[in-house]
Amino acid sequence: MTNQHITPHPDGGWQVKAAGASRATVRTDTQQQAYEIGRQIAINQGSELFVHNMQGQIRQRNSYGKDPFPPRG
Repeated sequence: MTNQHITPHPDGGWQVKAAGASRATVRTDTQQQAYEIGRQIAINQGSELFVHNMQGQIRQRNSYGKDPFPPRG
C-alpha cells in the first residue's frame, strides 16, 4: 500500500509518483489525466492519493484504504 502523489513534472506536465519512488509511474500533459490514473492506482492498492498544486503544496487528499468508521473526532 504505497501512497500516490500527483505533482508537477520537472520537465513539464504532471506526474503520478509513488511515495518514496525516485521515478514517476507515469507522466501526463494535464493534471486531470494524472489524477485519473493516480486515482485508479490508489483504489487498486487501497492507498491514499495526494494532489499537489504547482508550488508543490498538497491541495487535495483522498483515501481509498480502510478508513476507521465512524471517523475519529
